[in-house]
Amino acid sequence: MAILKIYHYPAEVLRQKALQIDNIDGELQSLIDNMVETMYRAPGVGLAANQVGILKRLFVVDISSKEKAYPLLVILNPVITFTEGEDESEEGCLSLPGCSTKIKRARDVVVKGIDREGKPIEVEASGLLARAIQHELDHLDGIVLFDRLSPIKREFLKKRYLKRLRAEGKP
Repeated sequence: MAILKIYHYPAEVLRQKALQIDNIDGELQSLIDNMVETMYRAPGVGLAANQVGILKRLFVVDISSKEKAYPLLVILNPVITFTEGEDESEEGCLSLPGCSTKIKRARDVVVKGIDREGKPIEVEASGLLARAIQHELDHLDGIVLFDRLSPIKREFLKKRYLKRLRAEGKP
């Protein structure tokens, strides 16, 4: 397995919509394994394929470090089919290191897709798992954390984040 490069905002790949997966092969299985390894090493609770520069509709989520009842989840071609309630909680992102903010999301979701073997999967999620699923699905649609904020808060956090990057000598 290999640790993949995680792209950071404002990388263009984070703004691109990921493409449906039509073929599950050894290359895709390796990508999944590498994404899982990269997520754990980061460390994070989720990672979408475009965060590592691959425009495929795939994400991995593992919240077991916070909530033991939920094992690793791998979903290809995910679609949220149901949402209910609202929850506001602190959220961070591996593509925005050092930046976190409160984000409103649905409290409960149902997501459908296929697993890494190509079998249909449906997951009912609430709390942190629902939040992580929605966050990773946003990535697959080219949406970053900043996009979920009011215009004033968005500009404030973006400026602070980009200023920090410049201070660290990063583009």
